[in-house]
Amino acid sequence: MAGVGERLVAVVGQGYVGLPLAVRAVEVGYRVVGFDVDKERVDRLRNGSTYIDDVSDADIAAALATGRFRPTGDESDLARFDVAVVTVPTPLHDGVPDLGCVEAAARMLAPHVRSGCCVVLESTSYPGTTQDVFIPLLECGLWRAGQDFRVGYSPERIDPSNPTWTLRNTPKIVAGIDGTSTRVVADFYSTLVDRVVPVSGIREAELAKVLENTFRHVNIALVNELAIFCHQLGIDVWSVIDAAATKPFGFMRFTPGPGVGGHCLPIDPSYLSWQVRRSLRQTFRFVEVANDVNEHMPDYVTSRVTAYLNRKRKAVNGSTVVLLGLAYKRNSGDARHSPAIAVARRLATLGANVLAVDPLIDAGQVPAQVILVECTDELLSAADLVVVLTDHDAIDWSMVHRYRDHVLDTRSRLGVAACDRL
Repeated sequence: MAGVGERLVAVVGQGYVGLPLAVRAVEVGYRVVGFDVDKERVDRLRNGSTYIDDVSDADIAAALATGRFRPTGDESDLARFDVAVVTVPTPLHDGVPDLGCVEAAARMLAPHVRSGCCVVLESTSYPGTTQDVFIPLLECGLWRAGQDFRVGYSPERIDPSNPTWTLRNTPKIVAGIDGTSTRVVADFYSTLVDRVVPVSGIREAELAKVLENTFRHVNIALVNELAIFCHQLGIDVWSVIDAAATKPFGFMRFTPGPGVGGHCLPIDPSYLSWQVRRSLRQTFRFVEVANDVNEHMPDYVTSRVTAYLNRKRKAVNGSTVVLLGLAYKRNSGDARHSPAIAVARRLATLGANVLAVDPLIDAGQVPAQVILVECTDELLSAADLVVVLTDHDAIDWSMVHRYRDHVLDTRSRLGVAACDRL
């Protein structure tokens, strides 16, 4: 795009979505303001230090070295932006979407909106958020969306620690409030990613994002419930899934585990469920059932731990249980909504001596009643039970395999019949 180097891009929110976007924008030549309300984050970025898996210290240092990356918590640094991208959290509180961060970002950007600029929301939310919540707050001054400045929605598709699908090569859905906005948003993202996918409207783009994660959420719930039934029936669920996955059409492989976590699956499907209840006075049954199954998987894993120890004539109270992995997904240090953390808390509440091995997680994310340790032969041999919750490649699985006679593997990392599996 002509004039990339003269254009100022403001990325509001420097987390798992915003920081990779900001670094990529610097890489292609934009001047970038990386805004975050978290002073610690801003200070770390200014010092060339990362705090997420997908951006390294070297990446931050390279961005800073260009002189075109400004991490900041000062709202005045947003002045005269050409493109602003909002990548702030949209959590649930008691099942109700909390758009407080989106609203705050819009109010913060509003004084800096000017003729010809473009504002894009990436935060996941229910259909209608951009049009009904975000835009009215941007229009607090003289300028009107569509008429004076452009507004779009482009749902984030970041999959932390995925080495195959990155920000650059994952297709990017884009939409605008009108044809011109869609074109401007598409032109911007085409400088950052390999493929842009325009869709017919903003609500369609918002719902597409929720559908993607609802699809995963429901199918994970399906195999999680299947795993529970298979265990009761004496059937190996992993063999069942392996067999079904040989079908070259009409089937997609999903695997069971201790639950779901991260920034999407425990939250996004509930946005749609909430909107259906609010707008249509109906229940989105698939989402409600999936929530129930996945939310109770940590309880099921805890019950399997209890059953194992009972067979050994031991109580949970006083037993030493070693948990392998606390992050919500493999090869990531992200523990947001991690089911492994939920399992750890439940076991600690029952009186277990809970030790955890996770070489990727930050110690600040570990519950106070859980002790973070290194994986050693002495640790594994002394444990009453070892529970595989997150199968990081950085863990020495050959060592773990030697103690398979007292391992509960919720990820089938150790293979067929090697140990007690979910």
